[in-house]
Amino acid sequence: MKSKLVLCVMLCLPCSVSLAQRVETTIPLPDSSWPRALCHNPQDNKVYCANSSSGNVTVINGATNQVITTVTAGSGPCALCYNPQNNKVYCANSAYPAYDSTVTVIDGASDTVIATVTAGDQPYALCYNSQNNKVYCANIDSYNVTVIDGAADTVVATVFTAQLPSALCYDPQDNKVYCANQGNGDVSVIDGAADTVIASVPAPGNPRGLCYNPQDNKVYCASAFTSSVTVIDGATNQVVATVPAGDGPWPLCYNPQNNRIYCANTNSASVTVIDGATDSVIATVMVGFDPWALCYDLRKNKVYCANNSSNDVTVIDGVTNQVVVTLEVGSEPIALCYNPQYDRTYVANYSGSSISVLRDSGGVGIEENPKPQASASSRKLSATVVRGVLFLSAKGEGRMANSELLDVSGRKVFDLRPCANDVSRLAPGVYFCRQTAGSASSAEPSAVSRRPSAVTKVIITK
Repeated sequence: MKSKLVLCVMLCLPCSVSLAQRVETTIPLPDSSWPRALCHNPQDNKVYCANSSSGNVTVINGATNQVITTVTAGSGPCALCYNPQNNKVYCANSAYPAYDSTVTVIDGASDTVIATVTAGDQPYALCYNSQNNKVYCANIDSYNVTVIDGAADTVVATVFTAQLPSALCYDPQDNKVYCANQGNGDVSVIDGAADTVIASVPAPGNPRGLCYNPQDNKVYCASAFTSSVTVIDGATNQVVATVPAGDGPWPLCYNPQNNRIYCANTNSASVTVIDGATDSVIATVMVGFDPWALCYDLRKNKVYCANNSSNDVTVIDGVTNQVVVTLEVGSEPIALCYNPQYDRTYVANYSGSSISVLRDSGGVGIEENPKPQASASSRKLSATVVRGVLFLSAKGEGRMANSELLDVSGRKVFDLRPCANDVSRLAPGVYFCRQTAGSASSAEPSAVSRRPSAVTKVIITK
């Protein structure tokens, strides 16, 4: 089926509007729901919350913040994953104390259960393979990964990894799935086409978190016991660096605008900021107690850190690595997700049985212009979509723009050319065209480096 593209003309440039994050609202959940995981459905603009104690998934309208419905899942849902190609949400059922060993498949349009897939023992983590339309489920107690066909919702393979597989991430450039094995001290590399283990990369010290850097094609693995982050080359599957972090590193997230990796150190109340090019620590940001989750806001270039024991969220500026604000939320915030369509961040409060919604009180902090201004045309991205082709041009001063297409998580999908780009085969969802600094003559490199990026939001629907 052909896709069509709806271009939202929204050029995002830094501006002088000061940001004032606030808790916009708090969405109550039934008592003792114990919300554990969140994910965003960009096609229908919904937020899904897996409630580990009540065995269901709450569906929230991303525009109104109203609860739409509650979907019955399995026992102890603990992880969520979105399939943009088929508009489905996958829920792994396994959180302590009930081990369900299933994955519930929810239709993103109707919010009804359309399948229940049998996985391994204690399914714990999920990730999506966009190239082959597969969902991968790491099963802690059976030492394997269940591979689910995204169209048929059937198991197509079971991949044996190592002891206690507990984290997954996808490398779209090489079509590989990385699986961190806590008990074995390594990372299994799974071929995304063949669904076989092609390498085992050492990452000693209880590897628990994974993150992909698309700009440099690297995978970062946080090891809690060694207080370090192992850096793996995505092409060779070799360790290229070991970066020191704080005590108990675990959650990771990526900032594509500044090419930085953030690592939350759960035992030292800090976030380590790693340069994606040099794999060196460029900052250590002090946050609240027991930082448990991270997420990135592409539009404002901010990183959100949920601090489980201090019941707050720290907002970090992606450029300066300074704390912008710390916001009090509900009890034991444990998960985060970002809604780019309404520029909101959702926080699941575990023992508080609620969801806090964060937003800027002074607007989104960007310029939104229906038409490019002539005075700034040299810096802005000009895009036109016709019949599944994205036409891109960069105007002004004889420079060629370096542009790329990002998905909703900020991961680069591919580079864009200043001409026709075939995007007809992309899965439906929200994407961003980002223009980075173009090449310049040797006489003015500093001027180019100060030029801001321009971002255009593109929504792809079937």
